[in-house]
Amino acid sequence: MSKRDCTYRCALITGASSGLGLEFARQLAPSVETLVLVSRREEVLEKVARDLVARFPHLTVKVFASDLSEVTDRGRLIGSLATEGLRPDLLVNNAGLGDYGELLTADWLKTSEMIRLNIEALTHLTHVFLPGLITQKGSILNVSSLASILPIPDFSVYAATKAYVTSFSEGLRLEVRDLGVKVLAVCPGPIKTGFGDRACRASTSKLPVQDAFYIPVEQVVQESLIALVQGRARIYPGLKVALAAGVIGLLPVVVVRFVMSFRPRKS
Repeated sequence: MSKRDCTYRCALITGASSGLGLEFARQLAPSVETLVLVSRREEVLEKVARDLVARFPHLTVKVFASDLSEVTDRGRLIGSLATEGLRPDLLVNNAGLGDYGELLTADWLKTSEMIRLNIEALTHLTHVFLPGLITQKGSILNVSSLASILPIPDFSVYAATKAYVTSFSEGLRLEVRDLGVKVLAVCPGPIKTGFGDRACRASTSKLPVQDAFYIPVEQVVQESLIALVQGRARIYPGLKVALAAGVIGLLPVVVVRFVMSFRPRKS
């Protein structure tokens, strides 16, 4: 994919201090004028910004520390962007949170935070920036998950939030397609980004995922940006994950339910 194919004036990326968000920033940096990076960790964002500008002198990077799970923080972020005249023509809703374990023993504060971040914040930012995206014929990239098409025990709330993201993206795409706005749902499988470490509780060391299914973060982002240029509705990065998603889509729900009942459980 050439730089000309994915040029944006201003790209806003949430969860940009690490993982997929950081990789989106790195891969978009050569072909955008301004990157707006949002995360809770301001010091990390500042370092990311310095590194990117050193590599790409043409680039302007703006950083905003914000806890997007909090509506007041989102309000401050939206106000700050308006004050600085930053109008994204690419919105990458990447920030997300997971929690691995039974709902029965979950910490409700973390569960509530996950719902607010994965669903409410993504929808809020999309709603706020949608008029500008329509005016500029821009794009929206929502990071969902392969989990969005599966009932996953011990990950039930996270999977449900991602089911929302995928469904919301598909519906919104139909709403704005004729207005010139592209909407893509990215549904990756397992990625080694630190997400799993944060999702695990104190009694769990790692998620029960086969190493063969892990996809490099660089590949996920590259395939996602290509799919965005192509105007696709949904992508499952990586051949194995794409094949798995295809098979799941063909199976009756009763079969999927039966298979998932044998998934390794949290001890």
